[in-house]
Amino acid sequence: MHDVKPKIFIAPLLLAASLAFAAPATDLPFGAWTRASNEPILSPQGRTWESAGTFNPTVTFFRAKDANKQDPGKFVMLYRAQDAAGTSRLGYAESTDGIHFTPRPDPVLWPETAYEKDGGVEDPRLQKFGDTFYLTYTGYNKKDAQLCLATSRDLIHWDRKGVILPAYKGNWNVAWTKSGAIVPEKIDGKYWMYWLGTAADKTDQMGLSYSTDLIHWTEATDAPVLPRRPEKFDSRVVEPGPPPILAPGGIVLIYNGADDKLVYRTGVAVFDRKDPRKLLSRSDAPIFAPEKEWERAGQVPNVIFVEGMVQQGKRWLFYYGGADKYIGVAEAPSK
Repeated sequence: MHDVKPKIFIAPLLLAASLAFAAPATDLPFGAWTRASNEPILSPQGRTWESAGTFNPTVTFFRAKDANKQDPGKFVMLYRAQDAAGTSRLGYAESTDGIHFTPRPDPVLWPETAYEKDGGVEDPRLQKFGDTFYLTYTGYNKKDAQLCLATSRDLIHWDRKGVILPAYKGNWNVAWTKSGAIVPEKIDGKYWMYWLGTAADKTDQMGLSYSTDLIHWTEATDAPVLPRRPEKFDSRVVEPGPPPILAPGGIVLIYNGADDKLVYRTGVAVFDRKDPRKLLSRSDAPIFAPEKEWERAGQVPNVIFVEGMVQQGKRWLFYYGGADKYIGVAEAPSK
């Protein structure tokens, strides 16, 4: 869900700056981003559950535990699909190369509970521990949006665990909760998760919580762990992207930032590996921004919203929603 604003075109100079890699002081595991496809890799289709939008995807590389040695594995994408009435479900698509995806004909997660009714299930993010995939998603009932959790072993059949961060509660959050990005390993004996909340000034900023079981979470800070920055590309919204990368230099978190005109661009922050509360560095300028017409015009204009990420050999693939209607992919070399 993004607020709708008039269409804004980015000046060439700003666009060039936004596409240049603005690295934090800490070394990152990837280089400059470029588009792996100039066209959407998934678009709305049909007249039913994914007719209005297919966007905001999470992606993982999956190989079944009992697969034979000849099985090369596959890329699996879970994406937000929206119908004409505005209800969201999660679609499933597969790929052998990470670029060309074939969707299943039916969604794999759809609104069933009171906290999902009418609005739906939105904006998934995946993390795997052992043989289990943990899916954080937004449950929206046209009244409240809350961060929820479901688990699966095959990415098709899901077991709901309920709301894990209730709306209107917390040390500083006064409204909805969304966008749970879970750190891939325990730190200090705990799981850690970055998420989105709304501060008293009605801006959306980033929080941090920890857990021993991935279901019950305790807030780790009294204020946003990654606050907004006035007059920068993230002056209005600071929202977690894909689950973080554990790199030698720290916890690398790609995030989605929006300015006062609600143009969404991509940033990156690095936190301490021993203390996920401690910010080490942060990009001064965005590393990716809307450029193509399908990224600037859609259900919500001027939105690049990254939620999926896979390392494939010597490159990284980053999956994003364009203008809340399409799915795109960017790539960067591994470092």
